Amino acid sequence: MTINDAVLQSGEKIIFRLRELYDSRGYRPYRMSKFEEYDLYAGNKDFLVSDNVITFTDPGGKLMALKPDVTLSIIKNSIDAPEMTQKVYYNENVYRVSKSTGSFREIMQAGVECFGQVGTADVGEVLHLALESLAALSTEAVLAVGNLDLLSRLITRLELPADLQKQLYTAVGEKNARTVANLCAASSDHAAAEALQELLLLHGPAAEIFPKLQALLSAAGEHVTTAFEDVINALTGSSLAPMLHLDFSVIDDINYYNGIVFKGFLRDIPTAVLSGGQYDRLMRKLGRRSCAVGFAVYTDALDRAEFSDSATGTAGDSFVNIALPKGRLGEQVYDMFARAGFECPSILEPNRKLIFENPEKGVRYFWVKPSDVSVYVERGAADIGVAGKDILLEYAPDIFELLDLGVGACRMAVAGPKGYRDDPSRTLRVATKFAAITKAFYLAKGRDIDIIHLNGSIEIAPILGLSDVIVDIVETGATLRENDLEVLETVVPITARLIANKASFKFKNKPIEKITARLAIAAEE
Repeated sequence: MTINDAVLQSGEKIIFRLRELYDSRGYRPYRMSKFEEYDLYAGNKDFLVSDNVITFTDPGGKLMALKPDVTLSIIKNSIDAPEMTQKVYYNENVYRVSKSTGSFREIMQAGVECFGQVGTADVGEVLHLALESLAALSTEAVLAVGNLDLLSRLITRLELPADLQKQLYTAVGEKNARTVANLCAASSDHAAAEALQELLLLHGPAAEIFPKLQALLSAAGEHVTTAFEDVINALTGSSLAPMLHLDFSVIDDINYYNGIVFKGFLRDIPTAVLSGGQYDRLMRKLGRRSCAVGFAVYTDALDRAEFSDSATGTAGDSFVNIALPKGRLGEQVYDMFARAGFECPSILEPNRKLIFENPEKGVRYFWVKPSDVSVYVERGAADIGVAGKDILLEYAPDIFELLDLGVGACRMAVAGPKGYRDDPSRTLRVATKFAAITKAFYLAKGRDIDIIHLNGSIEIAPILGLSDVIVDIVETGATLRENDLEVLETVVPITARLIANKASFKFKNKPIEKITARLAIAAEE
């Protein structure tokens, strides 16, 4: 029976296209139950996209879970045979909490797993299959490849405490050059510190970047492994080589992944549509001797896009779309953009327009509420934007933090009545609208707290006995003084940051980096 494409939804067409591709490359289909014992996921929560798992008790009293991840289930239900290579593909539904709605969703995934005796050729084959998967969807695609082993070697050489190493991995993943530089400054291994900072800036087509990578590492007394070099050289000789980029901000949990890690992006889709890598460490954690590499295609991320049978792709928007925060900070920030050479005269005209363009400069500005800037950027409505560090810490958007603009300086602080002394024997009541920042701050101190979420006039809470202290942004401290409050501790300094959508950074890299470089000069003036 011939399937009529007209009755298939976009995601279903993609699944059939990918199934045909994987089958043609010798991978066998793998089917699994929708249910798995909860213990499998409870012991590997860091590997999951979300900690939340739907559980139920089966008739025998065993705690079960609706499957939130495919890889864990495949490995658990396959034999551990390091002397042979097993290659499978799957089309499965997983059940995860949506970041946007906070509720569970059923999500369709397609992907491949190669495990057992996995060598360099197998890793290269999986990477090539990832490139083919992207090419089956669009001609405008990028597969960004990093190497955790290489990155880990440099970070280990810095000999930083474990908590600072963790911060360093996070900063590299955000392309946060200032934080990386500040953390590296604490190390005595200047060669490794310099190499790591240069590595952060090294990204682009693999054929162009790989020789630069070799030279950079050689100067630091490091080298590219033969396996990594062989994989990259083999792929740069492929017809799909233009899609292959090196980018060492591609990072997954180092407790599970090792070696090559990668993410796939399509133009006009704001998030990664493909993610994978080598996960030998996960295999060891599960008690397996085998090695493994694989990837998943997130077909739910493709829901908003339409893909033709020829996978022609789209031209995309030629403007760099910039979200500016309304108010005094936004005016300061726009002035910096104008001084950097990206002015837009219409933005200064007295009108009620919200969107302003300067085709000559290739920029399009729009004003949004300060707390919404990161949402517009993360979801791709804006390519770049300016947000306070408080917003980034509170909501943890999946973006790049490219530059500290140095404006809007203030601090997040704990404040309370003058002379207040904390009593560790009782739960501390904290009023704030920054719940995530507050939880993280007191968790690090091992302090038991009760968070009282308020949206405004937070200073009143300790005065009326609603809370013991508050956590809020402090600029001059005048409001605190007028209400007989004082700063007790500084949580974190706050300034405005230039942020970028990760997909936009791949496809509009040159104009975004041009803006970033000129803003860095304007920020120094």
